[in-house]
Amino acid sequence: MARHVLPVLGFDDLTVGDEWESPRRTVSEADVAAFAGLSGDFNPIHVDHEFARQSAFGKPVAHGLLGLAIASGLASNAPRVDTMAFLSILEWNFIHPIAFGDTIHVLSRVEALEARGRGRRGVVTWDRRIVNQQGKTVQHGRTQTLVRARRSAGNATDASEAAQDE
Repeated sequence: MARHVLPVLGFDDLTVGDEWESPRRTVSEADVAAFAGLSGDFNPIHVDHEFARQSAFGKPVAHGLLGLAIASGLASNAPRVDTMAFLSILEWNFIHPIAFGDTIHVLSRVEALEARGRGRRGVVTWDRRIVNQQGKTVQHGRTQTLVRARRSAGNATDASEAAQDE
């Protein structure tokens, strides 16, 4: 039986404009309750069905930051990248609510690449969209991660110098 390993991309494998779609995940009431307990955010718009029925949404909705947290996990495998650090959220917009039972996925696009550390790593600027089952973008933003290069600049220099010596 063959074993298949998902490739891990390095900084030098990425190109501006590359885009990936993550797997999908349904957001449950249990997810919202767990996030409320973890974060301490028990705003009734998330946890009180009677209160939420009277709100602008007419029903309870997930915490915006829960959507962002789930998106972070979904995007970590689409693409699978040798991420050294999450550096920043440059901007993030909460456009539509995520309701209990919504199924979301993440579209990730490489917006910019900036080599660092003499080519051993680089900063990747990502454009990320959280999209629901109706194809509606519910959250959108730009983030940056530090990604290790698969080929270090030092190795490339050593190889080219070795070729010149022959």
